[in-house]
Amino acid sequence: MERFALEALGVSKRYGRHEALSSVDLVARPGQLHGLLGPNGAGKTTLMRVMLGLVRCDAGAVRLLGAGRDLSIGRVPDGVAGFVETPAFYPYLSGRKNLALLVRLDGDGGAGGDRVERALEQIGLGPQAEVTVGSYSAGMRQRLGLAAALLRSPRLLFLDEPTSSLDPRGARDVRAIARRLADEGTAVIWSSHDMAEVEELCDMLTVIDRGRVVFSGATGELRQLAPAAVFLLRTSNNDAALELASSQPGVRATSLTDGALEVSADIEALDAYVVALGRAGIAVRLLERHQRSLESLFLDLTEHGAAETRAASRGAMNDSGPSQAAS
Repeated sequence: MERFALEALGVSKRYGRHEALSSVDLVARPGQLHGLLGPNGAGKTTLMRVMLGLVRCDAGAVRLLGAGRDLSIGRVPDGVAGFVETPAFYPYLSGRKNLALLVRLDGDGGAGGDRVERALEQIGLGPQAEVTVGSYSAGMRQRLGLAAALLRSPRLLFLDEPTSSLDPRGARDVRAIARRLADEGTAVIWSSHDMAEVEELCDMLTVIDRGRVVFSGATGELRQLAPAAVFLLRTSNNDAALELASSQPGVRATSLTDGALEVSADIEALDAYVVALGRAGIAVRLLERHQRSLESLFLDLTEHGAAETRAASRGAMNDSGPSQAAS
């Protein structure tokens, strides 16, 4: 088995004056679920397209399953599969016929029928297999896209927002399939905007912002970048407490979706903040140490102090990945 299933090293891409990617590294090992995160326009989709050979990069190198990516060849290597953005199919053909056509185009005229049936069963589209794809919902098309990827028995799988159009049960099933494939040795690159999903699912993360890597490493390593202790706070007047925090040295507070505040501060600054709340007539109803969510750390990386964290992430890459680009 290859040491690395994917090596994308020093990848750069420019569209006119817009620098979509700048010296991006992404390395994934077999059996690894690797999350690719970034805000809209960060360059995630461009990077996925480069790695699958859909877009030619201006600099850098990509190796898939140990082989250099030859952009002069239309097809990706055997064992590599995936989709970018919304999967496209012939709307006038059924789901089963679309998959059968893909098998023939991929050069397999033998056991293709068995592969189609297994893929349909895995993603739960068997009952709708004879329905024309033009009648499919967005979620059904997303499932069919995953089935198309599974036809290639992938050892390296690229999934771009794979649960975006699915209901909770469908999303759970897709995550379970990705987890099973990783357990069986497949490297899965999972691009998503759902921070909680990535936090639950992925072993490793690469975060890009404005075309540059701002973090690369394990999920736990990302949390270690937090510069101060974090506390969950509930008060009698959260709006006033949030405003007061902005005037307290060493205190940073943000609102959470459940109505609480997340407060970053060392213990001395926190003590002074709690005293200030009392003086302002704001009752503290809950104060407890809180493990930072991946979402809040992601916002820190992409909105505050990206330059400092970028240096740390490059160090992590040097420790865990190859030191020079492959040709």
